[in-house]
Amino acid sequence: MNIEIIPAIDLIDGKCVRLTQGRYEEKKVYAGNPVEVAQHFESQGIKRLHIVDLDGAQSKHVLNLPIVEAIVHKTSLTIDFGGGIKSDDDIRRVFETGVQIATVGSVAVTKPSLLVRWLDKYGADHIILGADVKNERININGWKEESNENLLTFIDRYIRYGVRHVLCTDISKDGMLTGPAIDLYKKILGHYPSINLIASGGVGQMADIEQLDAIGIKQVIVGKALYEGKIKIERLQ
Repeated sequence: MNIEIIPAIDLIDGKCVRLTQGRYEEKKVYAGNPVEVAQHFESQGIKRLHIVDLDGAQSKHVLNLPIVEAIVHKTSLTIDFGGGIKSDDDIRRVFETGVQIATVGSVAVTKPSLLVRWLDKYGADHIILGADVKNERININGWKEESNENLLTFIDRYIRYGVRHVLCTDISKDGMLTGPAIDLYKKILGHYPSINLIASGGVGQMADIEQLDAIGIKQVIVGKALYEGKIKIERLQ
């Protein structure tokens, strides 16, 4: 396979958790020390980690940066970080921790000119456009609010401003372990074959990853399936 598996660490109250379809009331804590989790992933050959500050996403500014900074300094993993990046100060602080890539979603809906400025300032390879969708509508602020933005229109707008990397999560699939949104990803790639589309949500077994690889997805974020042993990280090597 050519696809890269990127484990996810979602943070609430400094702990490693997973949600189901973005519902905070259904959080499950998997580990109390996210740094140790990141080190374990690295020891198994993982090169990149996706970290989401769920507290930040809900409160609309980043909150868990000390943990992120500890992961940066205690591993050599490439880190992409999202959740609560809503201002110049937020994104500056994120990059100052040593994080290499910022995933930005809500700002792209609420303050388009800000994201355009960040693309220009930090470069398109350091910014991922986060597209969290339900029925192909973009959801924002920790998936608590549905916008009027259509997915394809949203992606099209920012490709014109230089976006190269798009992280798309089908909220209805997230945490369900029932398979990713293959048809949705095919549709996106059919319209925008040149983008790096990162899949997220629904992966429950190796066959799901193989299916994503087969349609041309180069990177997939995997969370609950790893934590619950549905996919053995040793096998990913």
